[in-house]
Amino acid sequence: MNNSQTITDYLSIKKSDISEESSDESYKFAFGDEAFLSRRETIGIRFELELLKPEILLHEQGIAHTITVFGSTRFVSRDKALELEKNAKTSAEIEASSKALLHSQYYESAREFGALVAHYNATQNQNANKLHICTGGGPGIMEAANRGAFEAGDKTIGFNISLPREQYPNPYISPGLSFRFHYFALRKMHFMIRARAIVAFPGGFGSFDELFEVLTLMQTKKVERFPVVLVGKAFWTQMINFEQMMEFGVIDAEDMKAIHYAETADQAWGIIQDHYQLT
Repeated sequence: MNNSQTITDYLSIKKSDISEESSDESYKFAFGDEAFLSRRETIGIRFELELLKPEILLHEQGIAHTITVFGSTRFVSRDKALELEKNAKTSAEIEASSKALLHSQYYESAREFGALVAHYNATQNQNANKLHICTGGGPGIMEAANRGAFEAGDKTIGFNISLPREQYPNPYISPGLSFRFHYFALRKMHFMIRARAIVAFPGGFGSFDELFEVLTLMQTKKVERFPVVLVGKAFWTQMINFEQMMEFGVIDAEDMKAIHYAETADQAWGIIQDHYQLT
């Protein structure tokens, strides 16, 4: 056995190495002691682990670039909305099903967008040229975008978050590419590390938080500017009056150059294609 192999064996941790010979908590290996790793003093280590695990595994699968898709967790597919409409009996159920059917257009658009990106990737021979769909891994728009890419045979990524009411990963994330985070900050960092575009569908607090994080990083030049596509102009211009912000002097026209509006999946994908001159 050469020295290199000896060092590799020494540095590697096997499950058998973690077996304890004492019931004393202090005798546990530090890396195998969940109570110790959960202490406030070790928060920096946990930050590093949440950064490293997805970084290493994504690199191993050849994923270099992503398109991150944001949007509401509450939107459902058209089929699901029609099912709700069919089964609705009370006035509240009828109103909810009508709203679900109206909003299902965004689910179907996100699903179509995921498929468009996947079809582009299928034409590329090198991983460096591919743009993989990445979402927060949950239901709604996240599920739709993952689903479109997954159904088209592409790898698709989910960065899920642990919440008081547990959010489970949707079934359209590729095996080995579903990640669970405790810290929002590290999750949002992974949304950005490989992102070459952001596509945001109508959403709530979480979607706005993620969108403004991206825009702030661009405004402060922490990241290079890339397309931020807002799908559903009527929603976004009603929720956020960027023009008023410019008139008020709190943002500049330069800050708006990254923002684009789209109504369809084709338009959203076309904006990204034009920006990067993709064929």
